[in-house]
Amino acid sequence: MSILGWSLIIILFVVGLAGAIFPILPGALAIYLAFFVYGWFFSFESFGAWFWIIQTLIVVVLFVADYVVGAWGTKKYGGSRLSVILSTIGVIIGPFAIPAFGLVIGPFLGAFIGELLSGSNVSKSAKVGWGSLVGLFSSMVMKVILQIGMIVIFFIWIMVN
Repeated sequence: MSILGWSLIIILFVVGLAGAIFPILPGALAIYLAFFVYGWFFSFESFGAWFWIIQTLIVVVLFVADYVVGAWGTKKYGGSRLSVILSTIGVIIGPFAIPAFGLVIGPFLGAFIGELLSGSNVSKSAKVGWGSLVGLFSSMVMKVILQIGMIVIFFIWIMVN
């Protein structure tokens, strides 16, 4: 049972980290679920209230910042509200529409088209599209760092307690 428990935990950690790059995967929620798997297979005893408070705050920050950082890139480069919305839709639909490159093309096209529909010229629309990519990659880096932080806190917590 121990091997099964640790295998599930590691799989959830890997899925969680992959979710930082592929929005279709559950990301932080998979990592959070790994903590429950640990508790079910081994014990919840080593977790206290502070563990759950810290981890839950990180998950909340990840969810809020995921949208905010992505939108920030589009807005910072002069994007309209429509560009932000279409860029977000592009992040979700892109990987399905164009499997190999959709994660990059989707938000760029979403922001680009959104800006064109808002009345901007092609040059500004391209700049806003680039901004959506800056936001996307900034968001990915932030998510990977915070999710690795969640995992490190987990291992420190179970070793110390």
